[in-house]
Amino acid sequence: MPEGDTVFRTARRLEEALVGAEVTRFDLRVPRFATVDLTGQPIVASVPRGKHLLLRIGDSTLHSHLRMDGAWLTYRQGERWRHPAFKVRAIVGTAVRDAVGIDLAEIEVVPTRDEEQLVGYLGPDPLGPDWDAEEAARRLHADDRSIHVALLDQRNVAGFGNEYAAELLFLRGVLPTTPAPEVDVTALLDLGVRTIRANRDRRHRTFTGVDRPGQGTWVYGRAGRPCRRCGTLIRRGEQGADPTRERITFWCPVCQR
Repeated sequence: MPEGDTVFRTARRLEEALVGAEVTRFDLRVPRFATVDLTGQPIVASVPRGKHLLLRIGDSTLHSHLRMDGAWLTYRQGERWRHPAFKVRAIVGTAVRDAVGIDLAEIEVVPTRDEEQLVGYLGPDPLGPDWDAEEAARRLHADDRSIHVALLDQRNVAGFGNEYAAELLFLRGVLPTTPAPEVDVTALLDLGVRTIRANRDRRHRTFTGVDRPGQGTWVYGRAGRPCRRCGTLIRRGEQGADPTRERITFWCPVCQR
């Protein structure tokens, strides 16, 4: 699932492939921006912001959000693409590389000076250069909803999704239904920052420290299976009432109280 660390790695991969070159092909396959053409413009920067990716081209910014299934893939010119063409939503090409956006949920082009209109509402980003732990803790503590829902709200902290929320709460021994003001949010965020910064440079995300398939999580995706610590069966439930967002969480009823 694309979360802050996935977007960070994607931005870094696009930077290595594109930044410093000139756009030779620009194709957005969404009606609203289908006529935009940035061909001939220099690619200035590739910037992650929480779960959002900002590709700065000339004086414009191509904004995209991966959501559940999106991805940016890079190919050498002439290399065969490893996905069906109907999934392509964006192409940014140079003389050497093509960056191809697959199943992107959001695509927008705005003047770079207006980026804040798209991402200015986001809370502090633990992978950003301006991470503000005190402000993130203040926002979380002021949220009277369950800690699981509060941690997912990108206005509080940018970058954590369902997997991080479930795993961090397990590691802190906190039930996901606990009201956020009752949680030591400073300690929770400290753990979250250390974990997501460790994972940003790994190919496969892990919370257990084990980098093998099926062994990287304590509770996430393990409903009905024994807790790795105590053996109690992991439970699965939903948090929050917003039907447009996934609120599924996992927890151990013994290790999390």
